Amino acid sequence: IKGNVVKTLKARDLWDQVGYAAWASADPGIQYHTTINDWHTCPVAGPINASNPCSEYMFLDDTACNLASVNLLPYRNRDGSFNTADFEHTTRLWTLVLEISVMMAQFPSKSIAERSFKYRTLGLGYANIGGFLMTSGIPYDSEEGRAICGAITAVMTGVAYATSAEIASDLGAFKDYKRNAKSMLRVMRNHRNAAYGNADGYEELSVSPVPLDHAACPDTNLIDRAKLAWDQALELGKKHGYRNAQVSVIAPTGTIGLVM
Repeated sequence: IKGNVVKTLKARDLWDQVGYAAWASADPGIQYHTTINDWHTCPVAGPINASNPCSEYMFLDDTACNLASVNLLPYRNRDGSFNTADFEHTTRLWTLVLEISVMMAQFPSKSIAERSFKYRTLGLGYANIGGFLMTSGIPYDSEEGRAICGAITAVMTGVAYATSAEIASDLGAFKDYKRNAKSMLRVMRNHRNAAYGNADGYEELSVSPVPLDHAACPDTNLIDRAKLAWDQALELGKKHGYRNAQVSVIAPTGTIGLVM
């Protein structure tokens, strides 16, 4: 009967089972369904039900994206600062490369091909954040390390969405953008708000995010570029829409890490 308790479980025992299953299978253990769908750029098209096995790509069923991960270590300057100019150029270039790859990719089924062409999701990411931090003597698990990581991520994703909007100004937004525009622009405003380090002011979120920690980041230029990237991503998106429903992921990069 709807509304009745069917079964009572101990949360600790259930969490242990989830954790063990994730460890034993090397697949994600659990999806935080509410939060994931609060940040969904195309909710009118349907909910995000699951991720791929490595859990970096979360979007509509029967879609896929090509991955490209940038090695962060070459962007470390001698003084330990981050070369944002080169990184932003790389981000713009690879957003365009991945956009082109949507039409060149081979997909496992007709439905995945059709939906991937329709939403044009991209998989730009980075690797070697651990190496970048360790080279600077910054602990991986530290406020400083997390702030640097957050700022680099904000720059990458903001620049990628801004570039996607530029492409849309010439080629048009992805096919299902119009009916999802209101939701996608809300998500973009929330991203921008987080890049600005704000604790409140978010729209239609069940749980507020952890914003970018400006005070903990030793590289003030990185913070400035993160804010500017999201200013441009939102401004250009309002004008032109976006060519891609999603632009970035952070993959485990286990295999390509060996090449790097």
